[in-house]
Amino acid sequence: MNIYYISLGFWLILGVECYSGGSNNTITVQTGGSVTIPCHYYKKYTQQKKYWHSEIEQSKTYTNTTVENLSVIDHPDQSLFTVTMRNLQNKQTGPYYCTVETGEQPATITYEPHLKIQSDPDVSVVSSSVSGHEGGDISVQCLYSSGYQNKVKRWCRYKDQSCYTVGRTDTSQNTSVQISEDDERRSFTVLMTGLRLTDSGWYFCSAGEALNPVHLTVTEAKTDTVKVTSATGHRENNNNTSDVIDKPQKNNKLLTVWLPVSAVLLLLLILVGVFTWRWRQRPKQDKPQIRERNGSTTDIIYSKPEDPVIYSTINDENPNDPSKDITTYSTIDHVPGSEANPPAGGTIYSTVAPH
Repeated sequence: MNIYYISLGFWLILGVECYSGGSNNTITVQTGGSVTIPCHYYKKYTQQKKYWHSEIEQSKTYTNTTVENLSVIDHPDQSLFTVTMRNLQNKQTGPYYCTVETGEQPATITYEPHLKIQSDPDVSVVSSSVSGHEGGDISVQCLYSSGYQNKVKRWCRYKDQSCYTVGRTDTSQNTSVQISEDDERRSFTVLMTGLRLTDSGWYFCSAGEALNPVHLTVTEAKTDTVKVTSATGHRENNNNTSDVIDKPQKNNKLLTVWLPVSAVLLLLLILVGVFTWRWRQRPKQDKPQIRERNGSTTDIIYSKPEDPVIYSTINDENPNDPSKDITTYSTIDHVPGSEANPPAGGTIYSTVAPH
């Protein structure tokens, strides 16, 4: 059986302590609280079955399983699986095992934590999950009970088995880590500056043999933007986009919106102008004057729409008799398209003296 232990035997390298050997790994959790534990394994075990073993209940929970207060999820891209336990009670205090079925007997144990459920945990954290962006910084506050005031305080990483105590690391290449302690509040604060993407992962606060896990997520740095000052016009790079004054970009956005709109409006105006011009230049469909003889007594004259008299009926029964006046009856009908309006009665009576 292969067992992966975290050691309490350390040596100092530029403020970084590495550990090896075997000792206790006590994860302290408040009664009724929750905890997520990372179980790392070698990449060669990616395809192998893994499970969380409870010594107290003598039970196995394989990865990618979720029950009421327990979730075991595999993360092969990170070469680890996580175990989340919720609503923990004092009776659950005891040893547990992160196990990989390698085909050998017995199975390989990659991590052997001991859970200690307490009303006042020996070590706890204000937040078990923190995040920052590349080049930025994060702060983690770790709390400890009065019995651990004189214990060594550390900030450790699970993956590469390294720990940090007081002081700073070499900031030329590595993320700077500083730990400051506050005895009155029984806490110590971890400050990590100059974060790198590779800093993402699992860490833990520890005081003596007691520890509590913390997950750190580092995201890519925000894209630099150009800042133009109104006084000097000096251009500066600034990661804080809320303070950026970028007039050229605003003008470009306005042009992008208004140019297409202006083009559409101009095209519409051109179309309306062409339509109006062609309508005014259309050929006039005027009816020529046509004179027809209806029998021997009636002339029917069709006029143009703009003539006031559309057609006339002339009654000349006896035009050769000089003793008789010639009476002309004119009937005016309104033809659609004519600008002249007919009289109210529609008929004009007139008496014409013979020549």
